[in-house]
Amino acid sequence: MIPSAFPCTQCGLCCRNVRLAEQTRYLDRGDGACRNYSDADKKCLIYETRPDICRVGLQYKTHYSQQYSWEAFIEANTEVCRALQIQEFTEPN
Repeated sequence: MIPSAFPCTQCGLCCRNVRLAEQTRYLDRGDGACRNYSDADKKCLIYETRPDICRVGLQYKTHYSQQYSWEAFIEANTEVCRALQIQEFTEPN
């Protein structure tokens, strides 16, 4: 059981960096971003039918619940999110 919702800020950085993880590289549209990500709207174009890899709760239950608590899983993922945010705001455009 997952006790709380994943604290996603909907910044889109994970969707704009699918090239960084082996599990999501197949979604890369050629510029590192997900082929289902709308730059204009900053949203997933297929959110309701998105791939399983994009469903945080499902990934936890299927692949990580035996290794980590939900809280530890959230912390690991938010650390990656913070790192992407730092990279986004410190790299020159």
